[in-house]
Amino acid sequence: MTENSGQNTALKNYYEALRSKNKELFNSNLFDESQKSALKKAAVPPVFTDETMINGFEVLNKYFEELFIQNPKVVAFGEDVGFIGDVNQGFAGLQQKFGEERIFDSGIRELTIMGQGIGLALRGLRPIAEIQYLDYLLYGLQPLSDDVSTLQFRTNGKQACPLIVRTRGHRLEGIWHSGSPMGMILNALRGIRICVPRNMVQAAGMYNTLLSSNDPGLVIECLNGYRLKEKLPSNLLEFTTPLGIPEILQEGDDVTIVSYGSTLRIIEEALKQPALKNTSCELIDVQTLLPFDIHHSIAQSLKKTSRIIFIDEDVPGGATGFMFQQVMEVQGGYRLLDAAPKTLSGQAHRPAYGSDGDYFSKPNVESITEAILSLVKE
Repeated sequence: MTENSGQNTALKNYYEALRSKNKELFNSNLFDESQKSALKKAAVPPVFTDETMINGFEVLNKYFEELFIQNPKVVAFGEDVGFIGDVNQGFAGLQQKFGEERIFDSGIRELTIMGQGIGLALRGLRPIAEIQYLDYLLYGLQPLSDDVSTLQFRTNGKQACPLIVRTRGHRLEGIWHSGSPMGMILNALRGIRICVPRNMVQAAGMYNTLLSSNDPGLVIECLNGYRLKEKLPSNLLEFTTPLGIPEILQEGDDVTIVSYGSTLRIIEEALKQPALKNTSCELIDVQTLLPFDIHHSIAQSLKKTSRIIFIDEDVPGGATGFMFQQVMEVQGGYRLLDAAPKTLSGQAHRPAYGSDGDYFSKPNVESITEAILSLVKE
């Protein structure tokens, strides 16, 4: 009632001081706010001195070998991680080199795998605890949500649990091995860095970033990317993938396309279709979902294109809904639109079995092409 009066300055100042104090008391330190934060790690690009292309799993295998040589605090464990070197061979042969105390198998119980990881992290080690497939994260979700993601918040930044959870998911065939429950993860795990790399070099850079910080992290590798060819960086332990910094994979002027992980390869295939030859598309890989685009670069792209579509293979309203809210509301993207913004996601159920099931359950080349064309024609 006295907002425009010059006589209430002291009261306004007191009110703002209370707001600031209570924000610190009740809403701070969800993530690490010290110099050990993953967001404080400077980006270092990978260096490629050899043009030889190798399988994605071989990139990770060579990376983990170097990591275990250089960092004695790192341990890795989970279902089939030790003896056979994980189901996709990222740790192949490494148990023999580094011993069963550093790389070992666990029982088939995701709940206790997460518990072991928490205990190791709290005691000063740097555990990489594996959930064999992303669909199985559900069985280890409770301690991640109740304990890992809340520890820094509950202790006002005095304690940290720098656990890294390694898993793999997204595009494959079958109900229990191809899920992308990103909305569930985003809603349950605020307080954990959520990394969604599109290839294994990018994933290795994310491991480097997380290992240099006190932040817990979840790295979701692309399940169908282990045998795709990549170049091996020569600075394996030095390069970093920055968190919260999207990467523009293709520049364009007509439409901004926002996605991550395996879906990016489907989008890239769609952009080669003759129907889109006259459409200039800007393709953006968000790289991480938590944090999400900390410098609002997607809004900068939208200023140029005035049209945007968010694409992934989660259920409708999942991670696409989260990205939509971040860009439209937090970044003020609604002011920049010339057409209604779109989301394109998977169907509202688990992926049906087989190649046809994959095609009809998740965005495909045709559905992506049609969605982009409808956006441009609006």
